[in-house]
Amino acid sequence: MQKTQPLRAGAEPYPGLKLVQLRGRGGFAEVWEAVDEQKNPIALKFISSSTTTSTVKELKSLEAIKMLRHSNLLRTERVWSVPGYIVIAMELAEASLLDLLDAYQEECHTPLPPEILFPYMTQAAAGLDFLNARKHPYDGRLVGFQHCDIKPSNILLIGETVKLADYGLSVPTAGMNTPYSKCGTLDFAAPEIHRGVLTERSDQYSLAVSYYYLRTGTLPFPAPPDSFQRKHSYNRPAPDLSQLTRSERRILERALDVRPESRWENCSVLVRELNYAWMYSTGTGVSSSSISVASACPASSKAC
Repeated sequence: MQKTQPLRAGAEPYPGLKLVQLRGRGGFAEVWEAVDEQKNPIALKFISSSTTTSTVKELKSLEAIKMLRHSNLLRTERVWSVPGYIVIAMELAEASLLDLLDAYQEECHTPLPPEILFPYMTQAAAGLDFLNARKHPYDGRLVGFQHCDIKPSNILLIGETVKLADYGLSVPTAGMNTPYSKCGTLDFAAPEIHRGVLTERSDQYSLAVSYYYLRTGTLPFPAPPDSFQRKHSYNRPAPDLSQLTRSERRILERALDVRPESRWENCSVLVRELNYAWMYSTGTGVSSSSISVASACPASSKAC
């Protein structure tokens, strides 16, 4: 049996690629910043190959999705194996929307301002609508892909561009309902996922929860169970959207409807309606495309 390769700064998991620093760690994976032979920065995700089932599932999804090209999807360069790990090389992001929220809360003592948040959400919605659209070749048919783990930490920033990341749980969909193992992030998962069903509007629900969290710094629901329940469904209570304007609440209530067919047509419509609702309620007249991402840096005193 080959010995698991240690992960440390300076190691070369692939000829010409050198690890620089650890960027994040989850239950079964680590993400490292690395450089190639030309000193170009990249990100390397190391997935423990001891979790065979999840690894095979993630690799199959990645092989399908890495062929897709969209400005708001994080690009996957290559996939290979080393002792103990499956390694995925991808674009290196500067931060996630969760990082930006943390920075605002620490420096400005506020969640993300709407005029800063909407340009990010508009791009995230565009990426999701492309991914979800039933137009991608897969196993001889045209399918959509549900990301299945949309949350602020998986919405990344590269310069002024938002990129959706981490497609390991993504599932091809060819109809409104698809059987689905109960997995993802509990706080952001749509209620149908708790029942073992995936729909073509499940990602929209997660994006709506992400919007509320970034907009207010809190979740719209009480804490769910510690894990997805196997024997019976978890009935999530109605969301508490009281921290938003009345107009925003009306839009989010539809996106968070327990009946997927009652949600908005797609994610871009949801974000557009939220933007209009906020502009109407505040009289700001700020559109979702009028704020530069670069201007959102909380290092500037103007951000607060």
